[in-house]
Amino acid sequence: MTQDIASPQSRRFVLLAAILASSMGFIDGSVISIAIPAIRADLGATLADAQWVSNGYLLFLSALILLGGATGDRFGLRNVFGLGIAVFVAASIVCALAPTPLVLVIARAVQGIGAAFMVPGSLAIIAKAYPRAERGKAIGMWAAASSLTTIGGPIIGGFVLTALGDWSWRLVFAINLPLGLLALALLWFRVAPDHPEVGRKLDVIGAVLATLALMLIAYGLTGDGSESVPPLSHTIAWCGAGLVLAAAFIVWEGRSPHPMLPLGLFANIGFSGANALTFALYFALGGTMFYLPMTMIGGWGESPATVSLVLLPLGISLTLLSSLSGKWADRFGPAPLIAAGSLLVAAAFAALGLTAPLRDAGWPCCPRSCCWGWAWGWWCRRSRRR
Repeated sequence: MTQDIASPQSRRFVLLAAILASSMGFIDGSVISIAIPAIRADLGATLADAQWVSNGYLLFLSALILLGGATGDRFGLRNVFGLGIAVFVAASIVCALAPTPLVLVIARAVQGIGAAFMVPGSLAIIAKAYPRAERGKAIGMWAAASSLTTIGGPIIGGFVLTALGDWSWRLVFAINLPLGLLALALLWFRVAPDHPEVGRKLDVIGAVLATLALMLIAYGLTGDGSESVPPLSHTIAWCGAGLVLAAAFIVWEGRSPHPMLPLGLFANIGFSGANALTFALYFALGGTMFYLPMTMIGGWGESPATVSLVLLPLGISLTLLSSLSGKWADRFGPAPLIAAGSLLVAAAFAALGLTAPLRDAGWPCCPRSCCWGWAWGWWCRRSRRR
C-alpha cells in the first residue's frame, strides 16, 4: 500500500469521514449505558437481555477487531472502512426499529461486526492519508472531536430520554443514519482508492475460534435472556466449552503462519503486564458503567438527564488528562503513570462502593471533595424536589 491514499485537497474529507465514523461508535458506546433502563421498559427486556444488548456488540468487536485491521491491508483500507460503516449503519437502523429484545441483540451483534472493520480503519486511514509531518495534527483533531462526542453524547442522550420518554432510546441508533451516509459519501466521492497488499493472508480460523470461545463463555455466564439465574451446571458446561475453544485458539495461533494474535508478543513482560492491567481496569469500569446508570435510574429514581450530568466529570477528566498523559509519560516514563492511575481508579471504586448506600447522586464518579461534587448534589436534590 502506498504511504498516502489521498491528495492534499481530499485529506480534509478523509479526516471528516474518520471523525464521523468514530462519532457513531463513541455515541453508541457512551449513551447505551444510560439508555438501557429505557430499553428494558420499552421492550419489556430482562436484565439478561440488557446484558446481551451490551455483550453482543462488544463480543464481536473484540473478537474480530484484529481481523478487521488485517482485512483493510488485504482488500484496501478505503473499501473495508466503508464496508464497516455501511454494516454499522444498516445494523443501527434495525436497532432503532427493533420490536423485541431478540431482534435488538442480533442487530447489536451485527453492529459489532461492522465496528470491528470500522474502528481500526478510522485511525489507519488518517495515518495513510497524511504525511508524517502533518499526521500528528490530524490525529489531534480527530482525538479532540472524539472527546467532544464522548462528553456530549451522554448529556444530549440523557436529556432527550428525560424529555421524550422511554421510546426515545431508538434515536440513539437512528442518528447513525445521517452520520454514516455522510461519511460514506465523503469516502466514495472525495477519496481515491488505495492499493491493497495482495499477498496478505487472513487468519479466518483464528477469528472463528476466538468468536465462538467468547460467545460460549458469555452465554454460560449470562444465560439465555430469561429472568431465572442460570444453574451452576449450565454455567460450567458452556464456560468449559468456551475455555476449550480458547485453548484451541491459542494452539492455532502458535502454529498459524499468519496469526491474528502473534503469541511471541507476550514474551515481552511489559507488553503482557500492560495488557493484563488494561483487562482488569476495563473489566471493572465496564461492569460499573453498565450497572451504575441502571441502579440510579431504576433503583434511586433519578432521571437520565441527572445521570448524564453525574457522569460528565468522568468524560471531562478523560479529555483533559489524556492530552497531558503523553507529555508526562515522556518525562517520567509510563510505569509511574500506570501505577498511579491504577491506584487512583482503585480508590475511586472503593469510595463509590462505600458511598453507594447513601443513594446520593452527587457521589458516583465524582466524590464530594471534588469541586464538581456540590454542583451535582445540588442539581440532583433540586431535580428530585421537582
